Formats: sequence, C-alpha cells, structure tokens
Amino acid sequence: MSTEQKLPISVCIIAGNEARRIRRALESVTDWTTEIIAVLNEEVNDGTEKIFAEFGAKIFREPWKGHIAQKNSAVEKATQPWLLGLDSDEEVPPALRAEIKRAMDNPGNYAAFCFPRCTQFCGRWIRHGDWYPDRQTRLWRCGAAEWGGVDPHDKLLVRGRTGKLRHDLLHHNAESIDKQIEKISRYSNDFLRDAIAYEHSTNWFDLAFRPMWRFVRSYFFRLGFLDGWQGCYIAWMTAFYTATRYAKVLNEQKKAGHP
Repeated sequence: MSTEQKLPISVCIIAGNEARRIRRALESVTDWTTEIIAVLNEEVNDGTEKIFAEFGAKIFREPWKGHIAQKNSAVEKATQPWLLGLDSDEEVPPALRAEIKRAMDNPGNYAAFCFPRCTQFCGRWIRHGDWYPDRQTRLWRCGAAEWGGVDPHDKLLVRGRTGKLRHDLLHHNAESIDKQIEKISRYSNDFLRDAIAYEHSTNWFDLAFRPMWRFVRSYFFRLGFLDGWQGCYIAWMTAFYTATRYAKVLNEQKKAGHP
C-alpha cells in the first residue's frame, strides 16, 4: 500500500523491553496506517526503541503509570481521525487489514469496531473456551473513547455504537507455562489491590464455587475440550487464578480483622 493509500489511522502501542517480538507487530501495520505512536517505559534498554525508530514511529519515554494510564497517554499523542490499539505480541493479518480498510471506506455512524482475537498457546491456536473469541474493541474514532477498567485488564470505554468485524487479530502468546503461572501471581496481586482500594469484600462461597464454575464454563460449555491438552490446561489455569485471587482477598480480610 503506497503512502497515498494509507488509512487515516494512528497505531498506539505501549511497550517495555519488547525487542524480541515487537518487529512482527510493526510489520503488520506499517504499510497501511499513517502513524505509529510508541510510549515506552523509561527504563527500556534492549533495543526496542531502535526497532520502533526503523518503522518511523513517534517515540515517547515515560515512567510506568499502569496499563490504563499508559495507553491513554499514547492516545493523547495521536493525530489521526481513527486510532488502533495494538499490543507488542499481536499482529494484524492481511484478512483483518482488508476488513478494516472496508470499514474505513464506509464507517457509517459507528464510533468503534471490535474483532475477535485468536491466541497461540504452546504451539496451538486456541479457538474455544474462555480465550476465544475474546473480542477486542481496538479501532475507534479519535475522541470517541478512552481506556478504563481495572489494571491490568484495561477496557476501551466507547461513547457510541460499536461495529463487529469478523476476522481475527492474532495474539502470539509464546510464553512458557512457567510465565503463565507468574502472571497468575502478578494479576491476583492487582486484583487484591483493587479490592482493597474499592473496599470490595468476598466470602468462602466465592472461593469454593467460582473456580469450579470457571472450569466447567471454559472446558465444557465453551468447548475448551476441542483445543486438546492446551484447552484442558487453560481451563484449569483459569480456575486456579480465580481461586488464588479470592484467597488473597480473604487472607487480607482476616488480617484486617474481618470475618
């Protein structure tokens, strides 16, 4: 796609040390979008900035403020009528790119567009369970949305109608099982901090039944069993993460003297 045919889209990316995987993400958008905005953590030192520079990105270094604040900071720097949020381990394949182009040719009165995200885990593309279709609202009109939610699970808050695209955004989750287990610890700590900040309490019912429900929903109702052993593991991992976060809140309540 030539410069004249580029779509009026600012690609917004936040990143830490991502030199090993950022190139694929950038290659998937550089030929057809007008602008790439990169907000890097100030301690990045593995060559990530140099790779962004190769693709002509506008680069900003900032202290880490959390996923939501960091992403909103990138949005504030964009100059195009439309914005596309992209993570360092994601890729916009040709089919989704063509669908985005058609949407841009005739966006109607939509303020944003969402599309399914397909994740690769331990050598398999996961197409069932809690991980799919995992619809992501990532394409929106400038000024029509901002990032909200609860860190690290950010969510785009859209003012207006959201259209649905069909083709997948690809998520190259090449992390090992050990890395996934590390995420459980980190994300459950984030859940605990938010529970304390917003004074959310829990009880033994949450710990006893929510994890079981998450497994049954993921593996049986959402057909996770069709994704082989990876689907089974994801269902168990989701259940364990659910149990861990509620156990941490219960433990904190006990230390604070609550029943």
